[in-house]
Amino acid sequence: MGKNIVEKIDDPVKIKTILISVSDKSGLDAFIPGLVELNPDVLILSTGGTYAKIKEVLGEKAAVCLKQVSDYTGQPETQGGLVKTLDFKIYLGLLTETYNDAHQEDLKRTAALSIDMVVVNLYPFSETIAKKGVSTEDARGDIDIGGPTMIRASAKNFIRVACVVDPSFYPVLLEKLKANNCSLSLGDRFELAQKAFDHTAVYDRTIADYLGAKSISNVKSCYKSGE
Repeated sequence: MGKNIVEKIDDPVKIKTILISVSDKSGLDAFIPGLVELNPDVLILSTGGTYAKIKEVLGEKAAVCLKQVSDYTGQPETQGGLVKTLDFKIYLGLLTETYNDAHQEDLKRTAALSIDMVVVNLYPFSETIAKKGVSTEDARGDIDIGGPTMIRASAKNFIRVACVVDPSFYPVLLEKLKANNCSLSLGDRFELAQKAFDHTAVYDRTIADYLGAKSISNVKSCYKSGE
């Protein structure tokens, strides 16, 4: 099966469905109400602690604007939050192309939504390994899987999806949305994709450097044999 070559896109794209899953929750107190004020019909999908924070911020409006990813996908989160967003409906919503009829049929078949924006930041791996006495197992537990996958999927599909990885950009983003009827241009989305891939590149390089400096004896010291 050949890869898709896209020739037709929408520019700008109105932000109607947003997936938010963040380790760093700074800025949400202003960002979330700002999004809802700009588009009262917006739907926010969220997970775990992020969902709880957004529910607190929105108050009564949460009943209309907010939905847990587990309720949307029909799959509960795995113990410890190990698997939350790695689901077909999520990635269909991130990767579908607007003018691809087969993709649109897939959305209908699965009752999935096109996701227009992803707001994600990652488990604090660099902060974890900077702590005194941290073990390889401690570090391993803070290697984010779902976050980088969502970032990569949404940033790859910048022709339709906006990927936001930096909380300091929230005020600028709200101004852009306010000036453009809650829409983002291809230029906006491409700029965000550039930042997103740089973000995951730094994250992966940090993990690779950390693990590359460890010996197998250091790793083995963290565990008992199950046999």
